[in-house]
Amino acid sequence: VHLVESGGGLVQPGGSMRLSCVTSGLVFRLASMAWFRQAPVKERQFVAACGWIPSRTYYADSFRDRFTISRDIAKNALFLQMNHLQPEDTAVYYCAAGIPTTPAQMFPREYEYWGQGTQVTVSE
Repeated sequence: VHLVESGGGLVQPGGSMRLSCVTSGLVFRLASMAWFRQAPVKERQFVAACGWIPSRTYYADSFRDRFTISRDIAKNALFLQMNHLQPEDTAVYYCAAGIPTTPAQMFPREYEYWGQGTQVTVSE
């Protein structure tokens, strides 16, 4: 199983960015997918999840109004649209995949597969 993130980089405060995660080696349409992030010296933080029922999405309260998670079954791809980015959003963003066990899987231990991460830096 491979997960490859892309789309990170440098963006100014208030800007937008779209992250992508292309998967291979798993039955994408049946997997629970999620985005996490990790800032320096901080724990990995749940951002958003998309259950195996694509219409069901879950967000951490901090991101509900600014971020949107989506998936394209045909492309085996997961996306994270991030708007109104702020410096505190600076982190490495990780794509994760797992076997569905609960409707909303919000903890890193619930995901078996991880991408290498993509750096997002929000700065002037």
